[in-house]
Amino acid sequence: MDKKVYLLEDDKSISELVKCALEMSGIGVECYGTVAEFTAAAEKDPPSVALLDIMLPDGSGLDVLARLKQKHPAIGVIMLSALGQETDKVRGLNLGADDYVSKPFGVLELTARVNALLRRSAGNASLVRGNLSLDEETMTATLRGVKLELNNKEFNLLKYLMQKEGKALTRENILNAVWGYDEGETRTVDNHVARLRKLGIDYIETVFGVGYKFVYRE
Repeated sequence: MDKKVYLLEDDKSISELVKCALEMSGIGVECYGTVAEFTAAAEKDPPSVALLDIMLPDGSGLDVLARLKQKHPAIGVIMLSALGQETDKVRGLNLGADDYVSKPFGVLELTARVNALLRRSAGNASLVRGNLSLDEETMTATLRGVKLELNNKEFNLLKYLMQKEGKALTRENILNAVWGYDEGETRTVDNHVARLRKLGIDYIETVFGVGYKFVYRE
């Protein structure tokens, strides 16, 4: 995915100012004035970072945030708002926003915050399949924007299955890759897969007589 920024802001003067400042720093940005326009663009080609105003003519930026993080947890999001109310800030952060900037804001500060998110995006060794995201750098996994409580073996099992997406893997293959031995109690694999499924990860299919495979379905 190319590194780009989408701005959802209905105030044209603010949009023009932000666009100019980011482009002067070498950051590509697309501006949208309505929720409908932004949503259509993000569904077709998701951005690396989204800047979202809260109060919009056809909806709320907080609702956009919730939908965006559900479908694309790895996208960095900065909320922009003149409301200045702590409840809105807390709600945005709880929904998965990475940062929050109150209006009026300095464009240099905003540019620095955007660059920080872009660097994080570039540096993260992450696997993303729809609403499931794995960050190998921090050893964390999120599903529909919610962090999953995984131990090291569960995380590494899920990572291995995702890396081998679509391939039927024997329990012995998995034991060797994740646990480091070729022979052993294959029920160990079954128990860990059952745990992942219990957490809501429904992309792991059983291949009867063989083992498992990861199949992403939209």
